[in-house]
This record gives sequence, structure tokens and C-alpha cells, in this order.
Amino acid sequence: MKRLCALLLLAGLLFSLAACGTRKTPEGERLRVVVSAFPEYDLAKSVGGGHAEVTLLLKPGMEPHSYEPTPQDILAIRGAQLFIYGGGESDVWVDRLLEAGDLGDTKVLALMDHALLRKEETQEYMTVEEAEEAGDEYDEHVWTSPKNMILLAEAVRDALAELDPANAEDYGALCEGYIGQLEALDGRLRELAETSKRKLLVFGDRFPFLYLVREYGLEYAAAFPGCSGETDANPATVAHLIDTVREAGIPVVFKCDLSAGKLADTIAEAAGAKVLTLYSVHTVSKDDFEAGTGYLALMEKNAEALREALN
Repeated sequence: MKRLCALLLLAGLLFSLAACGTRKTPEGERLRVVVSAFPEYDLAKSVGGGHAEVTLLLKPGMEPHSYEPTPQDILAIRGAQLFIYGGGESDVWVDRLLEAGDLGDTKVLALMDHALLRKEETQEYMTVEEAEEAGDEYDEHVWTSPKNMILLAEAVRDALAELDPANAEDYGALCEGYIGQLEALDGRLRELAETSKRKLLVFGDRFPFLYLVREYGLEYAAAFPGCSGETDANPATVAHLIDTVREAGIPVVFKCDLSAGKLADTIAEAAGAKVLTLYSVHTVSKDDFEAGTGYLALMEKNAEALREALN
């Protein structure tokens, strides 16, 4: 109730600000960019370079799927020239703000509008309830495919250049360099998948990696569909995953980053495998953020973990 009241008061403030006219960035200042989560942050920092002042709303280590903005967050968005967000189920709050006209003249960029999308999937061993939860929505974790990340980098470049044409050439050069690194990453992952002796990955956790596995022709079995809100896995699903690991001689059971990994531990122990982490890069730990660890570094860690799991 307190949050609702605060947001209503904020809406009134935003309306009054809009009535006073739009605010422009003084000449010589950096472009103000606000982003919702870490993939957008990495894109804006990599492509914007020193010309963009980037603010991340989702603090390192926070659960991205239950994030709700504070009144201060909304003011930060409205004070920016560019707001970048994912555009999936985790960001329905943005849709509400846009429908209400609460973001003023801030340019808004949704990543999912510029990616090649895939619908969430279910597996035949999952229960009816799990299948229904997955629904018929597009998976929002588009950045787990480096190919998609290239498209997103180009979209960010275009948005920055439109708002700051004086530095458009720099944005183009920074984007080109970033895309070169993404293409190299894509090449390594593609070669790894094509030359591996296995194609099946097992996840004793949620599954935000649909774009990653499908991009490289891999198969998967997971305890939950997508980023399910369930906390307890179906016993039949767990038994199926244990049998799968045993019968196929799978050496690795994956857990997601920032997950306790208890279910993955259970499956791995029962089947004689080991547990490794795969990074969804939806958010990062506080230590990684403070160390400046970015998308490319985390995806390189994923490549090494995949190498061990597939060979």
C-alpha cells in the first residue's frame, strides 16, 4: 500500500514536470542512459564508451524476475535521454508506465524488439502444470545468443547516434569493435558444439538458456521450464533427470548463477556427475560487477563449462 501511494504521488509529480516542458542535456555533458538490467548495461557501456553516463536499476545480485521500480528509479528514467530495457515478462512495469505516459520524452528501447525471438518450450516429461506455466510467450533471455547480442548492439548504436549525432562516428566504431568480439565468441561456441561428442545438456535448475542451446544445435533437459516461479521440482521430473544423466553418461549437471544449486547437487550426487554453473547474465554478483566483469567474460566462462559438459 505504501508503494502504491508513493507511485501515485510520483505520477502527479511527473505530470507536473511534463507540463513545464522537456529538459535538455546541456552541451558538453554525457548522454544520460538508464538501463533496467545487466545485459542492457553491458551494451550501453560497450557501445556508449565515454560519451554515455549509464545507470543500472537492477542492483547486482538482485532477483531480476521480481524487480519492481522505486519512485526514485522512475524519476531516474524520466531524467534520462535513453532508457533501455528487456521487454519481456520481467518488465511489464515498463509497459504500465508507457501506457500512462509517465516517461515524458525519454527515448525507450526494448531489446526484444530487435532480436530474433523464440517461444518458451516445454519438455515431454514435464507435468501439465509446468507446461501451462511456460505458456505461449516469447523467452525474454535473448542475449544468451551472441548472434542476438550483435543485433542488440546495433540497435543501441542507432539509438545513441540518434540522440547524440555529434558522436555517432565514435558509437559506430565502438559498436564495430564490440561486434568483432561477439563474432569471435560465436565462432568458438559454434566450433565447440559442432565438434563435441555430446549434444545434451542437463539443468537441475531453471532454464534461461533457450537461445544459447538452440543457436548451436544443442538439446537440453531441465528441472523447470524457462524461469519458472516454482521452487519445488516435480519428483517425477527429478527422477527423469537422474535417469537421463545416468543412462547417457552425462558428466555435468548445471545450475544457474546466483542459485543455491541444491536440486542440481541432488541430481548430480544421485547420478554420479558434478555440478557446474552456467551464467544467464541477466544479473551479476556484486563482486563481478565491482570487478568490471562483463558479458563477454561471463560467456567465456560458459564456453569452458560447456566444453566440459559436452566432451
